[in-house]
Order: sequence, then C-alpha cells, then structure tokens
Amino acid sequence: MDVNRFENIKNAFPGAQRERYGIGTLKEKTLHAILKDYYAPNKEMQEVKVDGFVADICTGKEIIEIQTAGLDKMRSKLEHFLPDYPVTIVYPIPKIKYLIWINEETGECSRPRKSTLKGSVYRAFYELYKIKPYLSHKNLHLCFPLLEVEEYRLLNGWSRDKKRGSCRYDRIPSALLDEIRFDGAADYRKLIPTDLPEPFTAKELGEAVKEKKEAAGRVLHILNYLNVVERCENKGRYYSYRLADRQLQERGKQ
Repeated sequence: MDVNRFENIKNAFPGAQRERYGIGTLKEKTLHAILKDYYAPNKEMQEVKVDGFVADICTGKEIIEIQTAGLDKMRSKLEHFLPDYPVTIVYPIPKIKYLIWINEETGECSRPRKSTLKGSVYRAFYELYKIKPYLSHKNLHLCFPLLEVEEYRLLNGWSRDKKRGSCRYDRIPSALLDEIRFDGAADYRKLIPTDLPEPFTAKELGEAVKEKKEAAGRVLHILNYLNVVERCENKGRYYSYRLADRQLQERGKQ
C-alpha cells in the first residue's frame, strides 16, 4: 500500500477536482478510474484485450480487475482468465463514507454528511458468494482497498425527502486507509480472532468482530468451503466451527 502514490493519482484525476456544486459529466466512473491508475504500473497496461475479453489491467504476467459493482459480473472473465493467468480482483470497500445529495433541477449539492454505516471486509463476503466456485483456484487473488469516500446521490427516490430508492451518481475516493489481501488460507484465517474460543458459532464470531450473525454466517460458509474452518459438534441448533488446521494438528498428535 502506497498512500502517497494514491494521493497523487487522486489529486491529478479530473473527476476528483471537479466542482462540488454541479452535477458534472462523469457518471459512476471516478472510483474505478482512480483505482485503475493506482494498481496499473503504467497506462499501456490498461484496457488490454485478452482472449476476446478486455482486462482492466494486464501486466503480461498477471491480470487485475477493478470491480466496483457486483462480483457476479466477473464469472465469464474468471472462467477464461484463471487457467492461464494469475488474476487479482480489486473490490473497494468504503470504510468511511460521506453522503452528498444532488438536486437534479438546480444541480446544487448538499454539504457532506458522514454516514453512520461503516464498510467491512466481512460484509464483502456477500459478493464473494457469487464467485464461490472460483475462490479455491490457485490463480485467484483478492484485494480489498479500504477507502474514505464521497458518495454523490441524486435526489430522485420515492420517499418524501427523495432519498429512499435514490440513484447513486458517483463515488470519489478521498483517502486510502488500508488494504486487505487474500492470497491463501493464511490470509483467510486472519478473519477469525485469535482469542475466539473454539468451537464457535456464527453468532459468536459476529459478536467478536462486531458484525451481524448473517454476515458472519456467510464468512464461515465460504471459509468452510475453502477448508479454512471445519464444522464440528453443534451448539444447540447452530453449527459450530473451529480452524481446520488446528483440528488436523490435534488429530496428528493422537
């Protein structure tokens, strides 16, 4: 992670410097474009045709795909790229988000207001489930940049204040806060706190990492699929889990 480089790229990008008091011309491209510049060593590696598809970034040795929407859109590319190339999917997570509302009639923008919702890598597993069959492939790598983001939304929703059901117009990253990578089982294991007593349930994992039980359950489903955790005896009506490598080690000692 290179915070200074990210800052330079962000500040040089036209979308990040546009007027904050007008709708402008860019629509849902700023975040994608800035990340593409950040992860590509040079411009010539961007938008490269590979096997009938256009890769966001191709270095000649690996492919990097910036995905700011649903990961289900990656399936066809993964099917073609993974047999021959290491592929890294970059999926940004707005850890801190400021909402800015755009009046479509006047083009004026509201003052930024900090959202109470904070992004989390645990909640990103909702998207990982959509590419579950590819997660165990040795050539697939995942990168989650944690960002501070300004999110512009149009006041065109169905509620009285026009906010519910509104359309997202653009997202402009203002800071790179952290970066989480999954390159193998050891990286996935970091999602389980070291002080969490085993066996544990999805509810107990959720409480430990301050996430809802449903989000923790999706994480454990994927980790079980990847043999990072293993189901063991139930706790009442709920599945319980433990780290798979620890259980294998205990079996080896017997």
